[in-house]
Amino acid sequence: MGINMDKMRARMEALQGNGNNRKNNFWKPQEGEQTIRLVAPSDGDPFRDYWFHYDVAGEPGFLSPKRNFGEQCPLDDYVRALWREGSEESKRVARKLGAKQRFFAPVLVRGQEEEGVKVWGFGKRAYETLLGLVLNPEYGDITDPAGGTDITITYTKPTTPGAYPKTNMKMRRNTSPLLTDKDAIPGLMQNMPDIDALFTRHSPEEISAILDAMLSGDKSAESRSRETTQYNTNKKSSVDKAFDELMAG
Repeated sequence: MGINMDKMRARMEALQGNGNNRKNNFWKPQEGEQTIRLVAPSDGDPFRDYWFHYDVAGEPGFLSPKRNFGEQCPLDDYVRALWREGSEESKRVARKLGAKQRFFAPVLVRGQEEEGVKVWGFGKRAYETLLGLVLNPEYGDITDPAGGTDITITYTKPTTPGAYPKTNMKMRRNTSPLLTDKDAIPGLMQNMPDIDALFTRHSPEEISAILDAMLSGDKSAESRSRETTQYNTNKKSSVDKAFDELMAG
């Protein structure tokens, strides 16, 4: 049997469009009201959480080898050294460069069902709310493809500088199927994005190069930790205490 050229062309198109496809896998709420359905993958757990380093030498967010996989990480070592140095400025830089936790879940956006399942990224507060809805016995299995329950999200942008947006969630009154065409549900589920494959995972050597680029591009990043006054350990904020515990791990 000869090679299927149509399939080969499809593979080439998928390869050439890989970056755009990855970007299109994600969804974020827009200002106002929208409705989604939380979707559970085959393992029954709709939630994933990862630790990311952000804004390092202009790099997009990448997975923390230390926090996610228990691997040695030059950036993590550098952050811990800054924190142990103890000055107010070095701790500020450590907090900026340190890994931050982010949560993700697959969702189907109502009115955009033809685009398939998307990945929604959110913070700890939204995660706690969603987990509470999932565990509430009043709703049963809200992810059930045949008779689950949609969630209405009201997203409000901040009106003051430095404030965070507000995301309010409310369960719909009635249950509903995942799709009106129930025969299309297996295909939708089969084509869900693999969340674990969507994020950049760097080797220690690559992270070392990123760290070198940051330090060479901003010499003050290194000197800031040595040219400021010693931090007063008797007046630690709750953020500092939490970061102390994180750095001890």
